[in-house]
Amino acid sequence: MKPRKKATKRYAWWRALVFSVTAACLLSTLLAQAGRRAHPTSDASTALNVVAARANGSTAPITSKEVALFDNGVEQTIKNFAPDLSPARIVLLVDNSLTIRADVEKLESAALEFAYEIYDGDKLLIVGYDMNAEIVSDWTDDAKKIETELKTFRKKGDPHLFDSIMAVVEDALHPLSAQKRAIVVISDGLDRGSKTKFNQALSALQSLDIVVYCVQAQDRTRGAIRRDVPKPRQVIDDLAEGTGGSIFPIDDPRAAAKAISDELRRNRYVLSYLPQSVPYSEARRLLVVGDDGINARAKTMQPPN
Repeated sequence: MKPRKKATKRYAWWRALVFSVTAACLLSTLLAQAGRRAHPTSDASTALNVVAARANGSTAPITSKEVALFDNGVEQTIKNFAPDLSPARIVLLVDNSLTIRADVEKLESAALEFAYEIYDGDKLLIVGYDMNAEIVSDWTDDAKKIETELKTFRKKGDPHLFDSIMAVVEDALHPLSAQKRAIVVISDGLDRGSKTKFNQALSALQSLDIVVYCVQAQDRTRGAIRRDVPKPRQVIDDLAEGTGGSIFPIDDPRAAAKAISDELRRNRYVLSYLPQSVPYSEARRLLVVGDDGINARAKTMQPPN
């Protein structure tokens, strides 16, 4: 009789385990059907890169009580808002296609200014693009090395801007997910021939929270409209606004390089929050607002998870 009792006990234990697993699966299915998600834990916090500065030029740190975040129109509770003083990894994506309305010397000058303005610890990757994106100078902070390697710039071919953005995101910046990342596009925004659609490129940037600054050359199309791609000016505007960046004219590259380098080191914050009452499977509008006297911006869209 003892062996039988032991078997019965083992069977009861196994039946209880099966019942527990089945119940858990059923509960998970019901929740999914109801369109609910488990309440996020502290490990599920969403981080958002924010640029924030006081309009009066004060360098006093900005606190979470001085900014508000709206996700899909719903104000969110900010868990943390802290300065990001870490070094930056900056890609200079330079249009060296044949028809851009800037000579090679101007393109070189615009890129070289960044080599002298970046902060200690920052590194640059310089990529020239026409029909292909090619590394001109690999990750470095050596201004002399950059100056020498920029001499390889040459103008040819059509500008595949959107394909080049995707190549930079996937090959150069995606692996650096734990670091501060930015792209400086030196171009007029024209794309001619990319397989990548503009919205795909912008969505990739927003998904990884990579900020784009634009050093804008003169529009070579003079406002001409094409059916399959946005106008160059619209591309520049949307890249900067959509990712929380800004736009500078190519005629003053030193001012652009200084402003961008200063902003990345002095005015960047990391905001964290637990998204509440938002549809995770849909694209969501984001809006960061500062109190009076505080200018704040971030990417404007969170693509679907």
